[in-house]
Amino acid sequence: MTITDQSLGQLARSIPGATAIFHKHQLDFCCGGKKSLRDAASERDLNLDALAGELQVLQSQQPREQEWVNVPNIELIEHILTRYHDVHRQQLPELIRLAQRVELVHGGHTECPAGLAQLLETMLQELENHMQKEEQILFPMISRGITGMAVQPIAMMRREHDDHGAALADIAHITHGIVIPKGACNTWRALYLGLETLKADLMDHIHLENNILFDRIDGALEVSHG
Repeated sequence: MTITDQSLGQLARSIPGATAIFHKHQLDFCCGGKKSLRDAASERDLNLDALAGELQVLQSQQPREQEWVNVPNIELIEHILTRYHDVHRQQLPELIRLAQRVELVHGGHTECPAGLAQLLETMLQELENHMQKEEQILFPMISRGITGMAVQPIAMMRREHDDHGAALADIAHITHGIVIPKGACNTWRALYLGLETLKADLMDHIHLENNILFDRIDGALEVSHG
């Protein structure tokens, strides 16, 4: 199968560094991981050949990052917990504080992200609830090899990932694509830079779960029932 016909999830799994290219071109490889590169490029009106060329260059290079597709479930889960769960719990409270400050001080500015702090507070509550379900129920189940019972929780986590993706789209809408306005103060700049980091981290987080960990469990169950 050519690169253009592979799904974004497959490419993110198999080509180290592909996620950086997808971030750059704003291609949703986490919640939209089932879409082919061809369809995703068409939707965003991107040059498919140029995009495929960037990925082929990466494919020909030595891997520069951990190939998580080859890592055992327990090790992958530990990475998700320390690299993403712990980090999100640090990121969001600070982003909420910065957003509250920007909305308070710059409420009269035409590009003020009105409602952003409330959106981030809701996102923190939903993400915390989601992560606790993974930490207390799903991940221990997978770590112990009780994968048959994991089907329904995985389906629920995938649906909640879609909700997180929708929240990122709302953030992009409120912030006009997370573009720092001309003459923005340091707080405003720090807020938007932090939002970019949150977006990249959350998309990478969802990718590791949806396209590697969860697909691995679903695939193993399909084989065992085949």
